[in-house]
Amino acid sequence: MDALISQLQRQFRDYTISLYQQGFLDDQFTELKKLQDDGSPDFVAEVLTLFFEDCVKLISNMARSLDKTTGAVDFSQVGASVHQLKGSSSSVGAKRVKALCVSFKEYCEAKNYEGCVRCLQQVDIEYKALKTKLQDMFNLEKQIIQAGGRVPQVDIN
Repeated sequence: MDALISQLQRQFRDYTISLYQQGFLDDQFTELKKLQDDGSPDFVAEVLTLFFEDCVKLISNMARSLDKTTGAVDFSQVGASVHQLKGSSSSVGAKRVKALCVSFKEYCEAKNYEGCVRCLQQVDIEYKALKTKLQDMFNLEKQIIQAGGRVPQVDIN
């Protein structure tokens, strides 16, 4: 059993480090993890669940605002949603999503429709990829705990 726990902990460490190296996460995610303790063992998962629910709503709002069939595109409305997504991405350490929002905001300010549509598609792909990766990470955490082990703190720096 100890060998299994060690293996799972090693997998968890390697996987977590890879998420930082691939640019999915930044130091803000590390800070978020530090807020989790025995009194709130699901804190990070709960915060991320809210973040992903927010992503769905904001992406849907942006898609509606960019739908030319409903009339003129309201770039200020799209920009407001992008700004909100950038803020929430930043607060959870979603590095790639946040970076895309920076470009997206510039396209909104320039009223560049094609650029906005492209960024919206990229943001949608990126948040879904992050969600899948984090679900895999949380599954590894559960396996470690179910095996009787402790989830290791991963030092990225």
